[in-house]
Amino acid sequence: MKKQTKYPIRHRDLNWLSFNDRVLQEAKDSSNPLYERLKFISIFSSNLDEFFRVRVSQLRQIKKVKKKLRKKLALRPNKILKEILLKVNEQQEELGAIFYESIVPELKENGIQLLSYEELIENYNEEAQSYFKDHIEELIEPITIKATTDSGVFLENSELYFLVTFMSEHHYGIVNIPSDKLKRFIPLKVKDGTHVIAFIDDIVKSQLQTLFQKQDVLRAYAIKLSRDAELYLEQEVDVDQTLADQIYESLSQRLNGQPTRLLYDSTLPKEVRKNLRKSLGLGKIDMVAGGNYHNFDDFIKFPDLTNNKSLKAKKLDPIEHRSLHGTKDYFKVIKEKDQLVHFPYMSFDYVQNLINQAATDQDVLEIKISLYRVADHSALTDALLLALENGKKLTVFIEAKARFDEENNIKWGRIFEEKGAHVIYSYPKIKVHSKVLLILREEKGKVQRYAYIGTGNFNAQTSKFYCDHGLFTAHNKITKELHRVFKVLQGDMIIPRAKNLLISPFTTRSSFEELIRNEIDAAIAGKPCGITAKMNQLEDEKMIKLLYKASQSGVPIRLIVRGFSRLIPGLNKISEHIYMTSIVDQFLEHGRIYKFHNNGAPLMYTGSADWMTRNLDRRIEVLTPIYDEDIFNELDDILNIQLSDNVKARVHTINEDNTMVHNQEKEIRSQFEIYSYLLKKHY
Repeated sequence: MKKQTKYPIRHRDLNWLSFNDRVLQEAKDSSNPLYERLKFISIFSSNLDEFFRVRVSQLRQIKKVKKKLRKKLALRPNKILKEILLKVNEQQEELGAIFYESIVPELKENGIQLLSYEELIENYNEEAQSYFKDHIEELIEPITIKATTDSGVFLENSELYFLVTFMSEHHYGIVNIPSDKLKRFIPLKVKDGTHVIAFIDDIVKSQLQTLFQKQDVLRAYAIKLSRDAELYLEQEVDVDQTLADQIYESLSQRLNGQPTRLLYDSTLPKEVRKNLRKSLGLGKIDMVAGGNYHNFDDFIKFPDLTNNKSLKAKKLDPIEHRSLHGTKDYFKVIKEKDQLVHFPYMSFDYVQNLINQAATDQDVLEIKISLYRVADHSALTDALLLALENGKKLTVFIEAKARFDEENNIKWGRIFEEKGAHVIYSYPKIKVHSKVLLILREEKGKVQRYAYIGTGNFNAQTSKFYCDHGLFTAHNKITKELHRVFKVLQGDMIIPRAKNLLISPFTTRSSFEELIRNEIDAAIAGKPCGITAKMNQLEDEKMIKLLYKASQSGVPIRLIVRGFSRLIPGLNKISEHIYMTSIVDQFLEHGRIYKFHNNGAPLMYTGSADWMTRNLDRRIEVLTPIYDEDIFNELDDILNIQLSDNVKARVHTINEDNTMVHNQEKEIRSQFEIYSYLLKKHY
């Protein structure tokens, strides 16, 4: 029996940290405007918090599996956790250096002084005391605990606290910092033309003695606890209780979930740290040293007091789509020819306008839409409600398990239900991640279908900073199969027959595997071949092994993967024909495009699915082929621009050191090149 080749793959969580390194690179890059650098600091911090709440919490669950079984399954959570903490510690140190040695001085150079605690006490103590009395004091809930015997101390998830030490070593104080109710950054005054800003943390710290009048306050150390973000639902849903109801009732679990990380000021004394760990019921591996300020994601709201436009990224005016902009009849335009929109370069209004027209068009019979992350309130939700007011049949699939958006999604589902919509919620063991819309309209006695298939959510706010693509089409082969997808969601069909759309978990994996094998066959036969793909994450082992085989057969493979990737490119005799880059820039790259040479008749797909096991096997995903020649060329041009990026692209190497691409004479910053390209095309 032939021994199966063992292919090398990366650990997804360790490689995810490499992605967050790329975000940190943007925070460090002094060529970025100052507020852009603050934005990337915020993104880095937010990413890391979610990583601990989701991924690290899952590793902790693996630790509960019996050691014998873990060994059999080759699971090594302790080893991985140690590697994660080592890397995170390095990143935290780099973040501190970027912030204190670069960001803070640059703020001051531009008329903004972000005070240190020492500067606040020395020069602005009176202002701090006044602000504390007027705004903060009533929101503070100080508690005193015994240093060695108290247990069961509860810290809210991701909220900021001070651990206060006293001259008496028998007690500690815990003080909440109300940054969830007040602004984190407090403008105190303008001095000599400079805007003086203090952390709310430091204003609270300056008044600790007034909060603990019976104790002699010694020092205060910033602490923050992250909790498990998973909702541990019952395996079987009660007959009288929908999954949405169970999810809604379980949301409080997330606030009270198992601790996954205590971030503490690294100057916290060892003995105090030990006592705090016991009081919170934590293990040593749950303790992560940090700086004297936490929750740097708050920098996304750092006040803009100077109105200096050079400190912010240049805003791009939305491009007017040459066919859709200004039209009063979207149906006519889409029926004549497929149309493609690109966010954030174009306005999300085009999607909302189509639904709005459908809501008021007397010939529209029904609107069907899947919603993964619903905006709190938008023109899109207004248009759907208007459709109901006008007597249109509305079917809405709400993904109640979209992490961190469950409550808002369920809220909107109930609103639609109350107004008469047919609302379908999550299935117990599968997520609906597709971003699809179908409109049924009566035309000349027949039902005409119009569709929208996108790579991003139906969310006007995220469309302003997520790079996505959306296809409007009336193509019968596409709309007919999309109708079958909705029948599956409605429970009227078990398997949607599809020869054109790629639909997970039914046909996507097998179709991609067949397309890759076709390229392998072409390479073996000495024919031209090639695979080009852009996605957010590359994780599925079977797909990776097939890509390795394609590389070994001589298929040139060019990948753009924004986030983590388990595939290792450039390995001798394994992946030497695979070249992979990642783009991190002003906007979040979120679109998926897959292109295959296909013996000279190239095929291209776009839609909601990455090459991750969950996207291929455990989610409802839809990818559409691009049949319109003009749109094919447009997406191909955009893909080629991104492949040529040498300003914001990093190379995925064997060492995964995020080396920047610098190998052409002309600088190509793809996001701005794409904007210019689309501006000319739609002029």
